[in-house]
Amino acid sequence: MLEIVLGFIIIISAILALIQQDLLKAAILTGFSGAALAVLFQVLLAPDVALTQAIVGAAIVPVFIALAVKKTQREDS
Repeated sequence: MLEIVLGFIIIISAILALIQQDLLKAAILTGFSGAALAVLFQVLLAPDVALTQAIVGAAIVPVFIALAVKKTQREDS
């Protein structure tokens, strides 16, 4: 039952990240989806995969997306 709930959370947050207009909100939702996926891996008794997903999917990728958005914004003078 917990796996199904986590699956719905992952799918909903991924869809919301795709339709988001604000890119920083999309980065946050991407991290949320990655964190839920890491919890799902832990529930499915794959702790090594869960740790890797938590580091990469929930921490590094959203930070890189947010930094890329911040660095590529136009400066209005």
